[in-house]
Amino acid sequence: MMDASRLPRSLLVLGGTSEIALAVARRLIVRRTRTVWLAGRPSPALEEAAAHLRTLGADVRTVAFDALDPQSHETVLGKVFAEGAVDMVLLAFGLLGDQAYDEREPLSAVRVAQTNYTGAVSASLVSAQGLQNQGRGSLVVLSSVAGERARRADFIFGSSKAGLDAFAQGLGDALHGTGARVMVVRPGFVRTSRTPGGPAAFTTTPEEVATAVELGLRRGSETVWVPGTLRLTMTALRHLPRAVFRRLPL
Repeated sequence: MMDASRLPRSLLVLGGTSEIALAVARRLIVRRTRTVWLAGRPSPALEEAAAHLRTLGADVRTVAFDALDPQSHETVLGKVFAEGAVDMVLLAFGLLGDQAYDEREPLSAVRVAQTNYTGAVSASLVSAQGLQNQGRGSLVVLSSVAGERARRADFIFGSSKAGLDAFAQGLGDALHGTGARVMVVRPGFVRTSRTPGGPAAFTTTPEEVATAVELGLRRGSETVWVPGTLRLTMTALRHLPRAVFRRLPL
């Protein structure tokens, strides 16, 4: 069912400088969204992103938010929910990391894990409580196909996304029947200005992710794959014997 009323009028973006998140925000503003909070570390990039979205006709505000400071999440996000109803929270922050470097420098690997999992768990729970208190709203969590099965090339990042994905699914089950809901988005490698490369078979763009998010919201989906063919691909890869999987050029 393609229900436009499921698209948000108000949007809170956690990770306000994310190219994927901004592509989603632009698409939703064109469709229905009128109020946007961009949450992220204060920076010229955050202010520039807000200014751009204002040119599209939205009322945009910036919020100082740090994924690595969970103790502040309840206060920071609570203030946003106190300003008015939030129809959708988009959890879009994350670190890709540098696999080779992070293997040599455990503290760098820990930073990836703390951002992508610990920080996301904290922000998701606080956001979910706000949505539940309203009795409505969506939490959209940007996961990754990398979390479906650990690859040698990015198992630190992939493991953090695997944890987040499992958590988000469980949170969606916990919220069932409350009026609040969770939608998990699993894109392949997303080409951005920061990550221009990537394996062709698993590659997508911020705009393609934004399109998939809109369709998922309209349909009331719980899980969205980008591109959609990844669902079948990953089902096959997930069940390959480990000795075979190791030899694949992934």
